[in-house]
Amino acid sequence: MEPREARSRREWMAVLARTPRDALKHALDAALDGATVPGYEWLRAPDIGLAMVRGRIGGTGDAFNLGETTVTRATLRLRTDDGSAPVGIAVHMGRDKERATIAALADALLQMPRFADMLQKRLVEPLAARIADERRRKETQAAATKVEFFTMVRGE
Repeated sequence: MEPREARSRREWMAVLARTPRDALKHALDAALDGATVPGYEWLRAPDIGLAMVRGRIGGTGDAFNLGETTVTRATLRLRTDDGSAPVGIAVHMGRDKERATIAALADALLQMPRFADMLQKRLVEPLAARIADERRRKETQAAATKVEFFTMVRGE
């Protein structure tokens, strides 16, 4: 069983990776609400590369290479007075370096006790709810196009 902290971090990183840049930037600014944010140094400045996308036959079968996609990644370390120096990481599909910077900063701040609870409530939970609502909307839209096929048996 994995530790609660690792599971929580994996969950918030998934939310940060799925949120568009403008929504992430506005949500982080609103969540911090003028709080003093520590400076940071780059361990890996935002860079763009390629990653292989894998698929599974029928969704659960054998794996195969579907193709490549662009990804942006960034890693930074906060400069803190208490010497904790949390490291923030971001990886997302696409070519948006600013989005990777914002997500890495949010990841690092979420690891600091001073910001953790506030950002969970004001940043991660609302963004997770937004993602879930969007997913439900798309599922409803897709369900409306579903076609049921059936075979009638003739009594001959």
